[in-house]
Amino acid sequence: MTTPQIDRREAIRRTALLAGVALAPDWLDFALRAQAPAARTYLSAAQGAALSAVAERILPKTDTPGAIDVGVPAFIDRFYGEFMNAADRRLLASILEDIEQAARSAHSAAFASLASAQQDGVLRAVATAQQGKEPSSFGLLRSVTVLGYFTSEQVGKNVLHYDPVPGAYDGCVPIDQVGRRNWTS
Repeated sequence: MTTPQIDRREAIRRTALLAGVALAPDWLDFALRAQAPAARTYLSAAQGAALSAVAERILPKTDTPGAIDVGVPAFIDRFYGEFMNAADRRLLASILEDIEQAARSAHSAAFASLASAQQDGVLRAVATAQQGKEPSSFGLLRSVTVLGYFTSEQVGKNVLHYDPVPGAYDGCVPIDQVGRRNWTS
């Protein structure tokens, strides 16, 4: 007897039911389609270019996929347009503007066109200027970047090795049998 496979949408619905949480239909719809590739519709082309470059500097491609590889800029664009309140939208737009101004002031070029080392220097300068500010627009940008990355299907499956429907629990298993994954590093 084979067990039928469930898709991601059904797994989310079942998880919500098991948790006893009544999710708003708009939020559930967003969660299901947020990671789907889509053209930018809410941020301007200049903001989108800066956002992509910043996201890739925050979570660059190494032996794991980078922010651009898993669609973080599209996720943030949708999050910005559909779920952020007006104050958070202003914060996100202001940090993208601050990053562009810092790049033009330091290097006379757009942030996205700078070399990686120059981009890192601009981001450090902007982050340092943001320290102590509440709310921090750089903190918001970093948070939504990390949120978009770690909620992507590709990262969940291939980096975190998340199994939404786990098998039996074996409490005492030698680490060699489970692939030597260290979940805390």
